[in-house]
Amino acid sequence: MTSLSPTVYRHFHRIAWFAVALTLCVVVFGAFVRLSDAGLSCPDWPTCYGRAAWPQAPAEADAHAASSIRPFETHKAWREQVHRHIAAVLGVLVLVLALLAARRRRFGVAQILGASLLVAAAIPAYMGGHVGAALALAGLGEAVLLFAAFRWSNVDLARAAALTLAVIVFQALLGKWTVTLLLKPVIVMGHLLGGLLTFSLLAWMAWRATDVPIRFAGAAALRRWLAAGLALLALQIALGGWVSANYAALACGGGGWTTAEGHWFDFPQCVGRWWPPADFREGFVLWRGLGPDYEGGVLGGEARIAIQMAHRLMAVAVLGALLWIAARLLRTPGLRGWGGMLGALALAQVALGILNVKLSLPLSVAVLHNAGAALLLFVLVSLLARLEEPR
Repeated sequence: MTSLSPTVYRHFHRIAWFAVALTLCVVVFGAFVRLSDAGLSCPDWPTCYGRAAWPQAPAEADAHAASSIRPFETHKAWREQVHRHIAAVLGVLVLVLALLAARRRRFGVAQILGASLLVAAAIPAYMGGHVGAALALAGLGEAVLLFAAFRWSNVDLARAAALTLAVIVFQALLGKWTVTLLLKPVIVMGHLLGGLLTFSLLAWMAWRATDVPIRFAGAAALRRWLAAGLALLALQIALGGWVSANYAALACGGGGWTTAEGHWFDFPQCVGRWWPPADFREGFVLWRGLGPDYEGGVLGGEARIAIQMAHRLMAVAVLGALLWIAARLLRTPGLRGWGGMLGALALAQVALGILNVKLSLPLSVAVLHNAGAALLLFVLVSLLARLEEPR
């Protein structure tokens, strides 16, 4: 790994850390919006019933065409629109980071600004009903950013910053499609993954810009284990997003399931069995066409059980891997604090998952479960960013 070039702006790391904190807020608040069933509370995008903020009364919403799509709900609309505004502020921060990182590159600032202007022009085009033109403009802006990211080196974080901006732009598109495609599960899951990818990229950049490496012999081998743990965790987060997007969190208990003994809130069993009937083929169909409203889910019980069981089984594998990595960290001088943090977070995350089932998905516990996934990512990414072999 190469230490950060001194050509990066001296306050870059401070801006990056602020962006990391803001991204965590966006991810956690987004989970709150999704889990409180407020994801479709503003049926138009990027406005909410035609307003930059949100209507204060149903009469204000009724004057807009979006009211024919979905009735206005005051207690939900503000959540969705506040989430959009926080995400927009984050987008500006990432743009600033990209401009700072690229300012020493030939035409670097011009490429970042040009791509951003193309994306910005896509918004009024979409609002004016020119969907194809809007998509073409946004796609062209993305192409410029990706071309720059893969052409530049990363010695001054120019590649990482441009790539993060490209991810943010795609996140905005996923946010729009979440609304316009009526909570399509693959889009909802992708939106969650995109938010956590943004969080991870910013955390990595913040550490590299801060330039506080941890050097010891054997760092390369430990980094390989951390990368494997990160891959397993990413897969588990994707499964968790699929559980949430398909409303399968209570597939094994509550949520309408009834047995002779009454309602089940089953863990570690599922509807009273260790291996209940499960339709994995139906549960993991990613694309089901356009048109259906997916709010509340469209899958049958056995398909939802398959999703829930896959998430549980993967949780066992991820827990084992993370605890093994934590044990290695605890045996390494200088990394014992990181090891204790990783082990504690992994155990807490499993406990929150169990409580979600046993307590029938309370909103606070479900949101904490999403925050726990982000914090686990932060620990693994932080170590990957900082560990180096001695020079």
